[in-house]
Amino acid sequence: MGKWRYGVILDAGSSGTRVHIYRWLNSARAIKDADAVELHSLPKLQTKKKWTLKIKPGVSTFGDHPADVGRDHLQELLDHALSIVPEDQVEDTPLFLMATAGVRLLEPIQQKALLAEICSYAQQHTRFSLPECDLHIQVIPGETEGLYGWIAANYLLGGFDFPEEHAHGNGHHTYGFLDMGGASAQIAFAPNATEAEKHANDLKLLRMRTLDGQPSEYKVFTTTWLGFGVNQARERYLEALMEATFTHEAKELLDPCLPVGLKTTLKGDPIGPETHVGSDPILMGTGRFDECLRQTYPLLDKDAPCADHPCLLHGQHVPAIDFSINHFVGVSEYWHTTHGVFEVSQKDKTYDFTKYQALVKDFCSNEWEDIESGVAAGKWGKNVDAKTAQEVCFKASWLINVLHDGIGIPRVGIEKGSVGPGYNMTKEIAAHAKGKGFLDPFQAVDRIDDMEVSWTLGKMVLYAAGQIPPATADALAVGFGSNVANGLPSDFQEAGSNSNPVPIGEDEGLTEAAEELAETAQEHSRSTGFLLFMLILIIVGYFFRKRERRFRLVKKINTTLGRNRRPGTPRKIVRSFFGSGKLFGRSSSNYERVLEDGEAVNDFELGEVDLEDNNDSSDSSEGSRVGRSSGLATPKVNVMGFESGSYFADSPVQGVGLGLNNIPNAMDRTGLVVRTESRERLGPNLQMLGAGRRSRTGSPTRMKSPLMKPLEEM
Repeated sequence: MGKWRYGVILDAGSSGTRVHIYRWLNSARAIKDADAVELHSLPKLQTKKKWTLKIKPGVSTFGDHPADVGRDHLQELLDHALSIVPEDQVEDTPLFLMATAGVRLLEPIQQKALLAEICSYAQQHTRFSLPECDLHIQVIPGETEGLYGWIAANYLLGGFDFPEEHAHGNGHHTYGFLDMGGASAQIAFAPNATEAEKHANDLKLLRMRTLDGQPSEYKVFTTTWLGFGVNQARERYLEALMEATFTHEAKELLDPCLPVGLKTTLKGDPIGPETHVGSDPILMGTGRFDECLRQTYPLLDKDAPCADHPCLLHGQHVPAIDFSINHFVGVSEYWHTTHGVFEVSQKDKTYDFTKYQALVKDFCSNEWEDIESGVAAGKWGKNVDAKTAQEVCFKASWLINVLHDGIGIPRVGIEKGSVGPGYNMTKEIAAHAKGKGFLDPFQAVDRIDDMEVSWTLGKMVLYAAGQIPPATADALAVGFGSNVANGLPSDFQEAGSNSNPVPIGEDEGLTEAAEELAETAQEHSRSTGFLLFMLILIIVGYFFRKRERRFRLVKKINTTLGRNRRPGTPRKIVRSFFGSGKLFGRSSSNYERVLEDGEAVNDFELGEVDLEDNNDSSDSSEGSRVGRSSGLATPKVNVMGFESGSYFADSPVQGVGLGLNNIPNAMDRTGLVVRTESRERLGPNLQMLGAGRRSRTGSPTRMKSPLMKPLEEM
């Protein structure tokens, strides 16, 4: 087992499924190397952009034919995960698939059949750890999605590990979390002490574990609003617009949430001069953003009955939010609509209500033809296409209404609680590792320290925390559930991990060097000196190890550096630097030394050797493993290229390939078998190529060499 542990999680959304892969130090290694500060921190997770893959459409499209979801959807995602996770770690790597909005809309019987098929396929076609289908393959409610997002945001911002650097007052050091997708919106935050006590029964108890085995507990409120995502809100808006203004005589509906002069169908398809629309209503854009704000406000349903005060949207109970200590980060649509859409204008700038509203108002008042020309010229950034430009006016008005009139977040620069002008929130977030928190009531984010703020990260942080051994035998499990005073609540959901530490092997140091070489070679593909330096370190260490440990290390390096082969394909013999010489595996001199050792010869056997250099099987392949291995694995280094790039512009980097080969020596090519009735008596002078073959006592082959002496019979 290497120093890393891995986790694979599939985010099965409505539009597609995205696989995320994370890794962290195994708990034994992390605890051994941790300093005093790190011992009081959560496990440190890592990921890379190339480790994430999204495919379309979503798994919900297989609701009517679940038997096809494995072959037509999951296999590509599983293959991607298998290409990243080291082969010898697959069985210890958990696999999760968690479905959100799309699958929630399926009938219960469809959900059950689809999830069962997904779990069955994954168990049959991979060796990932998937012991319980109900725990690993599930539809998660919006509240759970919000809680995982809250964990991810605070984990990346440093609110958990460095509370003194994120003190917001009254002992509060965590951030609130807002998420908005197409169908729903979520909120999660830790209320102030007064509200937490008053609404204790409404909170979730979250328990994690730091490296020193101590529990880390939080009480969090989380809820979701179905139908309050941007797409569902748009549908409700059009229904209200139809009801208020549609007539059969004038079938055009004036839409203030579309740019001036843009005509579309109710489904949002643009209408050109030659488009046949029949008798269906047509939307005509007027680009009046102030009117768009006014008409989207009623969709908040602020007048709905509130059974449990206080309430925010749609009569949904939410404890009072103290914006003097509760500071929120928003992801997904909060980011894409405020920053992603206006990449050029808003990049690296804080969300400011006054400036943002003026920016959107100016955009929406443009003629549609001018906007189309601007899109083609990249005026608003390369991420803005015609469809995005068409939708931004409504999305911006909905987001502003939800934030300020719905949730009640103060308008920066206007309302109480705002910070001074020129305060760059995005840069403050990026610099949080230097001990800087932020004091704005709201800021949209996408990535922090180059890691995406995704609820999948929160789920895996919880899992990794559950792998840490508890400090006491009576410690409670890691996970979350209802807020109860003592013990575990009946609805407690454990993290799904165990705390059995993986021991650190004697050869881990060199193995880790090999792992680092494999992972960083592509990043230093033009630095030959770096690669040579890494190889020298491995070789020097190799020289000073006992023979048995060298053999184990070679096998370990093979697995580590050869893991980029396509899953299911056989390994090929390659020429290996470790393949010849006394200290690097098989050789005639090494063979002679084994014969001289006497007792070691009983455990040493050379099998058949294929003379072809391009043989499709090697000692480490399944086909040659049974009854043919000498115990000396054929080493292989195969460092594949990869691509990396920035968030806004990917810049591929070509990788390099390394080949370390094994050249069979003359003794190997004879196909000798050293096993005779009296092999423990073999002498040091045995030199002939025919030696060691079984023969009767009177066989002429026994006396063909003048150096050969008769053997005593048993």
